[in-house]
Amino acid sequence: MDGKLGYDDTPFLPGSKYRVHDADRPPPRVVVPGAKPGNSPSDAIVLFDGTDLSGWVSVKDGGEARWKVEDGYMEVVPGTGNIRTKEEFGDCQLHIEWAAPAEVRGESQGRGNSGVFLMGLYEIQVLDCYENPTYADGWTAAIYGQYPPLVSACRRPGEWQTYDIIWEAPRFEGDKLVRPAYLTLIHNGIVVHNHTALFGSTGHKRMPSYQPHPPVGPLMLQDHGDLVRFRNIWYRVLTDYDQE
Repeated sequence: MDGKLGYDDTPFLPGSKYRVHDADRPPPRVVVPGAKPGNSPSDAIVLFDGTDLSGWVSVKDGGEARWKVEDGYMEVVPGTGNIRTKEEFGDCQLHIEWAAPAEVRGESQGRGNSGVFLMGLYEIQVLDCYENPTYADGWTAAIYGQYPPLVSACRRPGEWQTYDIIWEAPRFEGDKLVRPAYLTLIHNGIVVHNHTALFGSTGHKRMPSYQPHPPVGPLMLQDHGDLVRFRNIWYRVLTDYDQE
């Protein structure tokens, strides 16, 4: 071939059925990016679009999520408990925006505290750490109880912040863990975790550990008693297109 659309006389890539520059290798499917940074692309599944909580339920009782929705965001209603999505997913790209209360109250873990729990089990800390020190593995954007962020990228209280997450769920064979979960997190445009292997699910004042669970799970947001807001939440399923 002339190489315009590939070749059929090149070496096979290791562990692959395709050759280098293979003419028969499927091209990537087209995805239309969002119009602005943070907007959902064309293949995203929107978990919260700012209008209602119809895609969410209360973790306490499985009933209606009772957080407040107004002006395009949801806000924690203290005492109503955590909420989770009806949708469940495993490996994904997740985008979520949040804001700690503009009125500063409390200190350390008592200031703008919430959490983003992947699969309902693995927490990325939400906290107002702008000029508010706390323990390192409980810092804003920490993998709670496991890893501090590489840097602190917090905006001021009341300002909207972004988490862009690449999540690779753990793999189990029966009761045996065969691959840990991996997480990459970009906080406000800054990489704060880079393909970090987790020790297990989140706990407070205990060593994290893995317990076998299904390959998919919900996104859970935490009611920690503070008026934290969330908006523009969407995810994309991560798929190995070569294996389709």
